[in-house]
Amino acid sequence: MTSTNGASAAVPLPPERPAGTRVVMDRDDLPDRVWTLPNALSVLRLLGVPLFLWLLLGPEEDGWALVVLMISGFTDWLDGKLARWLNQGSRLGALLDPAADRLYIVSTLVALAIREVVPVWLVALLVGREFVLGVMLLVLRRYGYPPLQVHYLGKAATLLLLYAFPVLLIADGSGPLATVAAPFAWALTIWGTALYLLAGVFYVIQVVGIVRAERALAAP
Repeated sequence: MTSTNGASAAVPLPPERPAGTRVVMDRDDLPDRVWTLPNALSVLRLLGVPLFLWLLLGPEEDGWALVVLMISGFTDWLDGKLARWLNQGSRLGALLDPAADRLYIVSTLVALAIREVVPVWLVALLVGREFVLGVMLLVLRRYGYPPLQVHYLGKAATLLLLYAFPVLLIADGSGPLATVAAPFAWALTIWGTALYLLAGVFYVIQVVGIVRAERALAAP
């Protein structure tokens, strides 16, 4: 969500590239370790995804689904804090943390669309964004780059969307609480979606810039 299970750093490009050229690649600068408390919390978040989906789509126990979502949000905040406090940042953690966020976002959107809480086009937009970023990761790998650092807009968008989901569930109920929650739920959803797409555009621009620089270096 808003934290990353590891420290951020700007790492110089390999020696064969021109001096002074830099790209943000925080993951390669992190230790390669697995057994850490932050990583355990990230795995716990991932294990909560199928439980969350079952609660939403099976018995439709929205209250318990909200509890799982809140625990996920708390552990997301906590694993980043612990990684810094205990100096337990790792490459695995830097991959697990955003992966868990994306999995919660996509799976929750699909579940809410199935229950007709959100429109299908909203799901298509956000899932399409993830597909495009997946292609960008393949492009980066082709040129020998790891995934780029998450943009601050992406972190803000993820935060808004993960706050929007429980409020959408509340708004889907009945009574005065649902009536009050509805405008807040859609405000968070609209702003979160807009920033999420914008962050994806920035990511694509970064990748295109890297590809152009690599092609210019390779040109005779």
